[in-house]
Amino acid sequence: MNDKEKLTQSNINWYPGHMTKAIRQMKEDIKLIDLVVEILDARLPLSSRNPDIDELGKNKARLILLNKSDLADERWNDKWAEYFREKGYTVVKVNSKNKTGIKEINNAVNEACKEKIERDRKRGIKNRPVRAMVVGIPNVGKSTFINAYAGKACTKTGNKPGVTKGKQWIKLNKGLELLDTPGILWPKFEDQSIGFKLAVSGSINDNILNTTDMVYDFIKMLKEMYPNAITSRYGIEDSDDALEILNRVAEVRGCKLKGDRPDIDKAALIILDDYRSGKLGRITLDTF
Repeated sequence: MNDKEKLTQSNINWYPGHMTKAIRQMKEDIKLIDLVVEILDARLPLSSRNPDIDELGKNKARLILLNKSDLADERWNDKWAEYFREKGYTVVKVNSKNKTGIKEINNAVNEACKEKIERDRKRGIKNRPVRAMVVGIPNVGKSTFINAYAGKACTKTGNKPGVTKGKQWIKLNKGLELLDTPGILWPKFEDQSIGFKLAVSGSINDNILNTTDMVYDFIKMLKEMYPNAITSRYGIEDSDDALEILNRVAEVRGCKLKGDRPDIDKAALIILDDYRSGKLGRITLDTF
């Protein structure tokens, strides 16, 4: 590992050119929209919020979906849901992959848009569909949510950030039309720990990251927040040294280089994959 004391979070940024174009298009499309559906990663509800969305969606009805809630600490799911409700948002906890929470969406849309629906009623406008824009950072699960909600594969999905490149209108029923949008990050992370959490959780392209350095820092974070997560998962002795933990994981998982040396790069990937898939347990990285 290069300079093991160097913090990975000091230099993470990823803002491909198509994101600039996409945010310009969203500013145009918002004129057609009644409701902004913001999908957040329940493991990091603040870090996965694009700060530009509040400005983009001002004066619009707002619905927040805490996606991947099955991977997050349930205690914090409830705390974050209450946090956003107190700020005036309608909130639903969802797991788009197994469709948990999806049945609650229709009522949530009606709740978020009740003022719009009432205005239409007073004007004598009946059955005009709610037009909703679905927004979120890369790899937060927008397309998986839309497919789960629609009950069919109507958008392309993938397990890497940046799959949705253009806009797509999806008519779900008589009462709701969705506009899917590309995942949008923002040009600069003011708090570098945000970039770090996004990278660990899979919202920044792994190809531009030093995974081993990143996991080294992640182990130190977990030792403070969920001290038993790694030792319980791999059945290893604890250590105050993150590099030693990497070595021990490499040993128990049979990750070897020539000369029987531990392959800590491979061990780091195992830890990262286990976190992202929930095998390390239900972990929330944003707390207050």
